[in-house]
Amino acid sequence: MNKSFGITAVLLIVSFYTVEVKAQQLYELPADAEARWVSFENRSGDKGRGAMENKGGKGHPSEWINAGQSVTLLDFDGAGIINRIWMTIIDRNPEALRAIHIEMYWDKATKPAVSAPLGDFFGVGLGRMAAFQSALFTNPEGKSFNCYIPMPFKTHARIVLINESKQNQLLFYDVDLTKVKKHLKNIAYFHAYWSNNKGVELGQDFEILPRVNGKGRYLGANIGVIADKIYGDTWFGEGEVKTYLDGDNEYPTLAGTGTEDYIGSAWNLGPFSQLYQGATVVDKQKKQFAFYRYHIPDPIYFHTDCRVTIQQIGGAGRDLIRAIVKAGGKAKPISVGTSRSLIKLLDDPAYPDLFDDKFPADEWVNFYRVDNYSATAYFYLDKPESNLPQLAPLVERIKGV
Repeated sequence: MNKSFGITAVLLIVSFYTVEVKAQQLYELPADAEARWVSFENRSGDKGRGAMENKGGKGHPSEWINAGQSVTLLDFDGAGIINRIWMTIIDRNPEALRAIHIEMYWDKATKPAVSAPLGDFFGVGLGRMAAFQSALFTNPEGKSFNCYIPMPFKTHARIVLINESKQNQLLFYDVDLTKVKKHLKNIAYFHAYWSNNKGVELGQDFEILPRVNGKGRYLGANIGVIADKIYGDTWFGEGEVKTYLDGDNEYPTLAGTGTEDYIGSAWNLGPFSQLYQGATVVDKQKKQFAFYRYHIPDPIYFHTDCRVTIQQIGGAGRDLIRAIVKAGGKAKPISVGTSRSLIKLLDDPAYPDLFDDKFPADEWVNFYRVDNYSATAYFYLDKPESNLPQLAPLVERIKGV
């Protein structure tokens, strides 16, 4: 190794480590900070009131949550910051993980800042449990849920779990937080929003995050795709992610180059999990895919509004697309990739029709299509409530899973 390069690398590592340690305040002892764990063993999180049942002998580690029942996991007065949420349930099938949903309210707001299916909220796309590790969520062995997103509040925090599934669920959980007298600076509130592409037409982008008004930071999303079987083995992931910031309308400020590109991979997609990007489900037989991207080292700030979309675009050869259309599938060619250039069909109305013999047979064709998309978007906002719609009803959430 080049000596100067080695010294530079060491300095970079030390510098990074110093920044990380300082950010986490590992060596500081703040005077007004107190640790609290809220679980069935200490519902209030009050000092000296944990593990009081059965004379301290594992008296209340869990509870059964009946079908149709809701349970308040956290109801905490005062200022603080949630640092970690862990939980598990006994029946973790995909339909249950879509039917059960979690809500979070900050500072006595009447509308939840977080409202999402349980699995999707914790990064488990399509409700399919798989072991993974990211910077915001982990699932160590494919049977639990962990969240490490900091969630500050000024006066009150409430978390509710609603069981809309058909089965009773045995629930274990804990919410780990730091209680403080007050926050030294203005805070942004954590939000999460789940959506699906019901009613999206051919050529229309799926909204990962509808336009949200306010000042904040977009953290990223986990996205699930169930490809329509009518498209066979053709590739679904040519769609670009677009982020519209602060008044953007027709065109976004931020635009990607393709689906697998957005999550840091390339040329098709295989399963992987890393801190800020990953694909937890790549099931080509069932045509199911789930992936995530978290904008932590590459922050996305907005000052008045933010909207995030992904195009529904796939790719295949001419004859495969012809067969899809003949079978009744929705497909519209938009560009042809040759060895020398990209022919932009939407800008060239004179180009031959798909069923014209002059349309090239041996080239890659990008085409609009319609698949089953869903997403959980995570962001901070300068207020505890947003203008976003309510969570979709159960029948929509479980479609396809």
